[in-house]
Amino acid sequence: MEASIFIHFLELSSLPRSTISLPRTRISFPRRHFSCSAKYDGSFNLRVVPSNLLAAEKEEAKAVLTLFLKKQGLTNAAASRTINKSDLFIDHLISRLHSVHKSRYLVGRELTTLEIREALSPYLDVLAEEYGDILINVVENFPSAPDKEHCDESLPKSTVKESSETISPPTAPLDSKKLKALARVSNLGPSGKLPPHIVYLVDLGMELKTIKEVIRKFPAFAYYSLEGKIKPVVEFLIELGVPKSDIPIILTKRPQLCGISLSENLIPTMTFLENLGVDKRQWAKVIYRFPALLTYSRPKLTATVDFLYEMGLSAESVSKTLTRCPNIISYSVEDKLRPTAEYFGSLGVDVALLLARAPQTFGLSIEGNLKPVTEFFLGMGYTIEDIRTMISRYGALYTFSLKENVIPKWEFFLTTGYPKYELVKFPQYFGYSLEERIKPRYAIVKDRGVKLLLNQVLSLSDIEFHKVLKRKSEKLLSD
Repeated sequence: MEASIFIHFLELSSLPRSTISLPRTRISFPRRHFSCSAKYDGSFNLRVVPSNLLAAEKEEAKAVLTLFLKKQGLTNAAASRTINKSDLFIDHLISRLHSVHKSRYLVGRELTTLEIREALSPYLDVLAEEYGDILINVVENFPSAPDKEHCDESLPKSTVKESSETISPPTAPLDSKKLKALARVSNLGPSGKLPPHIVYLVDLGMELKTIKEVIRKFPAFAYYSLEGKIKPVVEFLIELGVPKSDIPIILTKRPQLCGISLSENLIPTMTFLENLGVDKRQWAKVIYRFPALLTYSRPKLTATVDFLYEMGLSAESVSKTLTRCPNIISYSVEDKLRPTAEYFGSLGVDVALLLARAPQTFGLSIEGNLKPVTEFFLGMGYTIEDIRTMISRYGALYTFSLKENVIPKWEFFLTTGYPKYELVKFPQYFGYSLEERIKPRYAIVKDRGVKLLLNQVLSLSDIEFHKVLKRKSEKLLSD
């Protein structure tokens, strides 16, 4: 009886989420074993899906599952090991995908990356809610259910996952599916040439070695069609003003862009972002800086923008922030942005001002980056008020490495004879190159025997710097 309930559960899970509400129903599974078939009733024939498209979908499904597993707390290595042991579960996800989007296949249209993600992610969330601590075992042992009685439910999830990590065998450097994907872009065809989409990418300036590196990370890219996916996106980027020489860099950073439908996803997302504040005249620069921006879901984009407004940024500041630092969208609001805002707020810093001036600061680790810098300056005799002033004057202060940047420049500063408060007035000191700017300029000032403010030593152009030096030297002689 319980096994038949599970089969019914799988059939229901194939329907769009608007049709059913899975989380409302708690489904009991047998303690020892359950079995099912991921096949359906024959209303949709999987043979209508070309083998190369099926292989690409499996890679996309793996990517979705990998992100989901990492969201549950697994490391990259642990997630990879689980994926390698979950072929039957991957097949089940593909069957669900085909059932949800049956009409798309019947008319011969490929699914986009976003469509695959939106079909599978909610279903995975339902499973996470249903199984909790034993979710990883469910995925790895599908369709056989693990015995909950053998799981110590008193252990936190992280403990259970770490335990499974310990006993899992190491992952091979390249699994067979990645090797097949690599072979697809390396083997010469009957004409003695590489596949058309690879020839096209090479002609764009993308080296074959780089293409293989991309496929190692994202095997689905090997199966993207030239005319259906890659070429339309490349031509669209060029129309936006992206230099042709930048295309290889963009595709290397985010090959998933080629899996996005221009008319149904990419262009509407761009319009949506423009309405949120992205300067449409700057798309070429924005995409080059952070091509992943166009692959995020609308709820994710909206959540970040809502947070920026919540922190007090004006519409103009939000627009500039999204345009100058689009990767702020990648930061989790609850795990990264909000805790960082609270940390700087505890120092008395104007969070809105800092977000507008140096949004990249909010991608840093509080424990690993921010607190050590604060503690360093406190240890050097500065007060919280001093540090607050330094941040307000130079928001990027915390983005520098303490060991490689701040400490060496501090040690040199101590040899200059300037009072410590000079750094409170001009914290931009830490943004200049020690070897190429700070030391050479200070050596000139010392040799002339004149006194200049730290700001004058470093911030002036060469012409203005020498004008000030000359004026100071003449005044010194006249005195």
